[in-house]
Amino acid sequence: MFQIDKSDYADKSAFYERLQQQAEALVSGEPDALANVSNIASLLYHCLPDVNWAGIYVLRDNMLVLGPFQGLPACVRIPLKRGVCGTAAAEGRVVRVADVDEFPGHIACDSASRSEIVLPLYAEGKVIGVLDIDSPEPNRFDEEDEKGLTRLADYLNSVIDFKHL
Repeated sequence: MFQIDKSDYADKSAFYERLQQQAEALVSGEPDALANVSNIASLLYHCLPDVNWAGIYVLRDNMLVLGPFQGLPACVRIPLKRGVCGTAAAEGRVVRVADVDEFPGHIACDSASRSEIVLPLYAEGKVIGVLDIDSPEPNRFDEEDEKGLTRLADYLNSVIDFKHL
């Protein structure tokens, strides 16, 4: 039911449109935030080519805490301003890293990860967490990926009550 042929990724605009439609179908009518972000993490992990981790970190007491994800076990707590996730949360902006080894303070939860994109999530206009996607490929995420994933994150911000995670 929820599957995108990864070969469709060649046309990124169409790929992200279909991914968006599938995400909307998954969360439509479901009020439970935990169930919704769990399904979104799975959707991203299984549909995006060349990713080895996709998930959510939730902000609690100035610390990002691991939420639903797909991939190898991950760091449970990340301080604000540390690593890619902590930077994205502290600055409230998308952080796209071509080579994580070049990112100051990168936290290596999975040594296979080489590139990463992190998008802030909001509740009532405040950062409440991040959507984190890692890849074993260097320079995996480009401007088109950022645009498609930002649109998805914006949609999630509008329909999921992240403060109830």
